[in-house]
Amino acid sequence: MNKVAFHTLGCKVNSYETEAIWNLFKQNGYERVDFEHDVADVYVINTCTVTNTGDKKSRQVIRRAIRRNPEAIVAVTGCYAQTSPKEIAEIPGVDIVVGTQGRDRLLEYVAQIRGERTPINAVGNIMKTREFEELDVPNFTDRTRASLKIQEGCNNFCTFCIIPWARGLMRSRKPESVIEQAEKLVAEGYLEIVLTGIHTGGYGEDLEDYNLAKLLVELEQVEGLQRIRISSIEASQITDEVVAVIDRSEKICRHLHVPLQAGDDDVLKRMRRKYTTAEFMDRIRKVRKALPGVAITTDVIVGFPGETEEQFVTGYNFIKELGFAELHVFPYSMRTGTPAARMEDQVDEEVKKYRVAKLIELNQQLSVKYAQPFIGDVLEIIPERPYKEDPTSGKLMGYSDNYLNVVFEGTEDMIGKICKVCLDEVDAEYCTGTFVRVLEALPTGMESKGKAV
Repeated sequence: MNKVAFHTLGCKVNSYETEAIWNLFKQNGYERVDFEHDVADVYVINTCTVTNTGDKKSRQVIRRAIRRNPEAIVAVTGCYAQTSPKEIAEIPGVDIVVGTQGRDRLLEYVAQIRGERTPINAVGNIMKTREFEELDVPNFTDRTRASLKIQEGCNNFCTFCIIPWARGLMRSRKPESVIEQAEKLVAEGYLEIVLTGIHTGGYGEDLEDYNLAKLLVELEQVEGLQRIRISSIEASQITDEVVAVIDRSEKICRHLHVPLQAGDDDVLKRMRRKYTTAEFMDRIRKVRKALPGVAITTDVIVGFPGETEEQFVTGYNFIKELGFAELHVFPYSMRTGTPAARMEDQVDEEVKKYRVAKLIELNQQLSVKYAQPFIGDVLEIIPERPYKEDPTSGKLMGYSDNYLNVVFEGTEDMIGKICKVCLDEVDAEYCTGTFVRVLEALPTGMESKGKAV
């Protein structure tokens, strides 16, 4: 049996696509082996290009695979492959370069290399691509939550971001295909589906008379599906229609990841973001009214070119006032080929470090402050795995619908099921709780919102 090994760099969309590519290999009789410890016949490296560092890490992983088995077929895909195919093709030992489209032909390319060892560069102009690439994932390796990719590409062209050039313009998956895939995942035993994409909230912008709100309404009807989680949505895409759907829904999780990036209007303008802080605040208030107790998590870029100390403080205070449940904090990293990389007034690295530390400290406070009101509530947790800090402790860990990471005593047969857990203590990283019971029936009414035993 032929052996294949995968290495994924970058985002959750890349992880989803690696699973889809693995599914293609599995259907063709391949065995999956560990990238770091086993010798494979084929290596697939799914690359990232969000930062210059992402490019560097991708090259290191490619060379590692070539050293591990010089006879193996090495295929490189993903965003770095899309933006710099020539650079990758010039690495001795790389056989196949495929970008962010056409991954369904990988097996064909592998067979071609086996017949004639002539390198293949199959990267085309992604900006001309208008069709969503259908890559199904029937089940996930070591996962209790299923991701479902609903769209590809982005039309925003923020000044710090290379992704439109790596992923192309907005392309939405056909609604019937999304629903069919959701039904298949539920049939596989998944209770929660995470809607994912490069610009998930923009779903439907390229479809006629269809949008994310309409898709959410249809997904609500999928029998056996108990949780719908939206991986990320821009503030500008939280329309009144989306808010109304969230308000009526019994399945949409009390958690939205809404990237802020900066809490100062001048910085947002230089980033070419499509909202002001006032508009962002207005959207969040509407969501909180529709979904009481909702966890709003966000991304923040620190030290964007030209960010003054005053602008950082303005942003810090805005973030504190808004009361996010969790911050993902990134120091601005110059990405060659983006307008921001050519801007003057690049911020000193030491200043960035200081500002990152300040926001991480604030994140600890905000996470605890968000979680505290839920002490004593009985929440619905889907345990994902044994407690990683001590796998032999007899404790499980998983997320509540409002994205609290909860550790509680339980047995491994509970993994993947909805468990009622009383929240006892909260912390910035993990909360602890007491197991009440496994939920057998589909939650209805307020029970699905964690208010009843």
